[in-house]
Amino acid sequence: MFSQWITRKPTWLAAARQHGSSSTRRAMALAAALLIALVPSLGWACACGCGVFDVGTGTNMPTAEGGTAFLEWDFMDQTHDWHNTSSALPGNDPDKELKTHFLTAGVQYMFNRTWGVMGELPYWDRYLTTTQADGSIRTFNASGIGDIRIRGMYTGFSEDLSTGLTFGLKLPTGSDTANGLDRDSQIGTGSTDVLLGGYHVGQLTADNKWNWFANGQIDQPVLKTTDYRPGTEIDGLLGVYFNDWTVMNDAIKLVPIAQTKVSWRWRDVGQEADFADSGYQRVYLSPGMEMDVGRYRLYADVALPVYTHTNGYQIVAYELFKVIASINF
Repeated sequence: MFSQWITRKPTWLAAARQHGSSSTRRAMALAAALLIALVPSLGWACACGCGVFDVGTGTNMPTAEGGTAFLEWDFMDQTHDWHNTSSALPGNDPDKELKTHFLTAGVQYMFNRTWGVMGELPYWDRYLTTTQADGSIRTFNASGIGDIRIRGMYTGFSEDLSTGLTFGLKLPTGSDTANGLDRDSQIGTGSTDVLLGGYHVGQLTADNKWNWFANGQIDQPVLKTTDYRPGTEIDGLLGVYFNDWTVMNDAIKLVPIAQTKVSWRWRDVGQEADFADSGYQRVYLSPGMEMDVGRYRLYADVALPVYTHTNGYQIVAYELFKVIASINF
């Protein structure tokens, strides 16, 4: 899922591809983040689809040497009961709401036009409202550092850096013992995951005003500390963006983006997992906008699900929100 690549200014991409100049020095801002997947477990089932936060857009790919620091906020409010491909009657899932603010600080650096590294430090603030055994409704809160992600990047396939591979690990640094939260809704998964992905950016028009991109990542848990292993997850993006819109005498560049996001999560396994009510497939349409002012960048999008299939009964969110602020150095 490569919740998020490296963000870059689209005009730099045009310059790099048209002139092959490595003096551009601006590079990307790993639009990163999140997350671990908080899918269902032990009767508290929730299909978040938050892995899509880890897959970046076409304007997020690297274009030259240099670095980027960024701060990302994501928000998801899961309130809707779901079963298979349609809404479900309340009561099949004891959970009423799972509301989460995801805040991620990150840095990415390209040493040259071939190799780079990136790191993400997430912080979660989560509220779970659920039905207790006695029939009462109670809300639990958990907040803290999530699972850290560290990745490398290889972009040496072509001079314009239009194709790249990413690889790394998600470390079990987030807490998985918060009171009132089940294993699948904890801040940390308790697992060490291998992250593998790739992307490509291409031109739709010869003048570079319209571009397309594809990006994907697989998150494969390989080590676990308890008898719970989160499901394997694959996330991907396919989209287009317009690269020739400036305002205020070219001082500000605006980049509208249209993209389709896909998230496929397999079932959780282990004695602490809810095998029957975990795993999902979701497809989103996600309009977004990027604003570039010098070496500063602001990006925002909203993901709207157009297809959802859950295993068993889970609660889902109807919108996923993202805002990223970054600076190149």
